Amino acid sequence: MLNYFMKKITKNNPNKNRTSFGFLAGSLGLVSNGLLFIMKFLIGLFAQSVSIMADAINSLSDTASSVLTLVGFRIAAKPADKEHPYGHERFEYISGFMISIIITFVGFQFLISSVEKILDPSKIKLSPLVFIILVLSIVIKIWQSLMYKKIAGEINSETLKATAQDSLNDVITTAAVLISAFIELFTGLHVDGWMGLFIALYILYSGLKMVKEFIDELLGSRPSAEEILVMEQHLNDVPEILGYHDLLVHSYGPKSQFATVHIEVDDTWSLNYAHDLINKIEKDFRENLKVELVCHLDPVAVKSPEYQQKWEIVKAAITALNLNLRVHDFRIEKNQLSFDVVVPPNCPQSDLAIRQQLTEYLTAQLGEVTLEITFDHNYLL
Repeated sequence: MLNYFMKKITKNNPNKNRTSFGFLAGSLGLVSNGLLFIMKFLIGLFAQSVSIMADAINSLSDTASSVLTLVGFRIAAKPADKEHPYGHERFEYISGFMISIIITFVGFQFLISSVEKILDPSKIKLSPLVFIILVLSIVIKIWQSLMYKKIAGEINSETLKATAQDSLNDVITTAAVLISAFIELFTGLHVDGWMGLFIALYILYSGLKMVKEFIDELLGSRPSAEEILVMEQHLNDVPEILGYHDLLVHSYGPKSQFATVHIEVDDTWSLNYAHDLINKIEKDFRENLKVELVCHLDPVAVKSPEYQQKWEIVKAAITALNLNLRVHDFRIEKNQLSFDVVVPPNCPQSDLAIRQQLTEYLTAQLGEVTLEITFDHNYLL
């Protein structure tokens, strides 16, 4: 049935697949989580079990999460406007963050309830219906996790991936409730409070982990190594350019990526030729990678003997430091040398120490020169 709906969405609404798939996931989650809450809540009241009630309220939080998923995808689909020129796709991260907050709150509340049940244990009422509903809940949650995971893979949604993981967590928590019921049935031991404590701690862990992940997305996390590699490969496939550096990627949502890069070109090129080339590069990124790229031109005096001589000396100075540094944007203006030094993360020396060593080396090689050194700390390395 899921495949039928997915094919129908792809066929009838190809331009809004992401929004439609998000609505499909949210709607299916809303119905199934609502049903699970009602079933678990009723048997939790009947059995007077804190662990079953905790699991029921966890399903209620999942129902609220499904509502937030529906709202999140609706707002994220809105086009750019005057107040939000980069669109609204990051709202998907906001809805995911709100979901993770709800999950964390639920975990904290039932941590308190479970401790109270441990301090004051009571016998729970068991019946075949309790076991049937718990087993059915596990089956529904497994289906739910697979559903979220499949749709998340189709539209590359971090929110749905997190929701799929949350459903998988619920399989574990409901299985724990089922185990505690069996233990009490066959041994008479009151483990309900302890199992509720385990579930509460697990919910808390999952919620806090999701909070961190969505905060990272909202703050602006680095792109994946695969994304960087693909972008670099497209730049490497342009034989006309001498090189590139300072590739920076900015994400405003799953389908809204912007990037900037410095392109090194021969300084004898005409402005029109250089302009046409970077237009070609930007078009390639836009059409094939769905990334809005802006290129900055760095002219290089490749035909100047003085430039080449001093450039080799600067590169030798960088290599001699043995700190895995990189250098670019080399310029000569009268008696002044200007260049940027890219410092890798966890470099054992400070920028000031590197500057002093480079100054000593280059003064010894070139005499009295003025150095203008800019340090770049590029965390995409």
